[in-house]
Amino acid sequence: MIKPLAIAAGLLLALAVPALAAPEPKAQSTDASSPPVEMLTLDQVRSLVLEKNRDIHKALEYKNYVQGRYVEERSAALPRFTISAHAYRQRDESQRALTGGLIPVQTDSFQGLVTLNQALYTWGQIGAAIRAAEVGILTADDQLRQMRQAALRDVTQAFHDVLLAKELNAIARQNLEQRQRHLDEAKRKFDAGTATDYDVLAAQVAVENARPDVIHTDNLIRTARERLGLLLARDGRTLDAQGKLMVNLSPPPAHDAVLARALEKRPELMSLKHQRMMAGELVTVYEAGDKPRLDFQGQYGRRDQAAGDNSEYGEMAMGGVFLTWPIFDGLKSRGKVSQAKSDERRLGIEQAQLMDKIGLEVTEALNAVGESAEIVRALSGTVEQATRLLDMAEKGYLYGVKTRLDVDDAQLNLRQAQGNLAKARRDYLVASVTLQWVAGDLGENETKP
Repeated sequence: MIKPLAIAAGLLLALAVPALAAPEPKAQSTDASSPPVEMLTLDQVRSLVLEKNRDIHKALEYKNYVQGRYVEERSAALPRFTISAHAYRQRDESQRALTGGLIPVQTDSFQGLVTLNQALYTWGQIGAAIRAAEVGILTADDQLRQMRQAALRDVTQAFHDVLLAKELNAIARQNLEQRQRHLDEAKRKFDAGTATDYDVLAAQVAVENARPDVIHTDNLIRTARERLGLLLARDGRTLDAQGKLMVNLSPPPAHDAVLARALEKRPELMSLKHQRMMAGELVTVYEAGDKPRLDFQGQYGRRDQAAGDNSEYGEMAMGGVFLTWPIFDGLKSRGKVSQAKSDERRLGIEQAQLMDKIGLEVTEALNAVGESAEIVRALSGTVEQATRLLDMAEKGYLYGVKTRLDVDDAQLNLRQAQGNLAKARRDYLVASVTLQWVAGDLGENETKP
């Protein structure tokens, strides 16, 4: 007699209670004391990171430093003018007794000079130093590109992490609300005499087991927003990501094409090339340390002298070419040359090592894109099937032809499929932007700060 009663009660509930479809995710509750939250799109986030990111600001300051270093090195090739002057008075009373007053005991002197120093020949030292400083500016540009691309990669990943956390939270909340409806349904059946206290207790346990996922995903959202705020140099509590994890699957590019672009455009590789050029110029600078050099020095000025009743004044000028040759400097120059050549060879090894690493990164990035794309394709249909399966299990449970275990299994399958699909979409989006970073193309067309 219990089964016909269960079927009858199920028919009445089916007419009185709406279908147990997945509800719309609720908006996050905000405390009155919480700061206002700004919703940002991906384009806005990428624009903000180029403006606010502290690593980019550090790279800009390093570029300013290198430009100042270039001005410093270039000064060695330019003439230097120095103005000097002195005035003094000398008084010696002993001269009066020794010379019988023939030599004045007091002498006044004044002198003003303009001195010119100009390097004429330095065995290539000045020219190499200037070229090294010019290459240093290129390395600063490479570092700035590297910081910009890394910031865009990281902020894009952080943005998608926020969206993923919100989707997982929505799935957890839907599951909790669905479990709560099952509990309410079990209580109504218990009151109608078609369910036992075991069914009510099982539904209550299911509700409590669903709460930790909601708490965990709430914390995931807060953590992801804080990480996004860190990259933007903002308070993460005032930022949130606007959008959905939607993907447009496309076939990945060929491996050889990506590798060729990476070897041509990666800023780290360009930086090592420029550093090798600098090391080569430093070899020239240090080799000139024990070589002769020629400098021109000239002076022009006026000198006034007064001794007793006599005074003289007049112009003075001097000019000449000076040869300096440190014949033996204790092998200091030879040691510096050896260090510079070793540094140049070391940079060459690092360059070859980085090229091998880039080849591996290209392979890994392409594999990640392909793998995540296949998972998205596989799970897209699975979510639809799991949704239909849950709907069939719930209706069967209402009519008494399905058990609570069948419904729980269907709910678990749907929740896992939805979560896996959201993670796969996030992974595909992150893998795509990582592939652009590996190829050295990320952000090259963005507006520079």
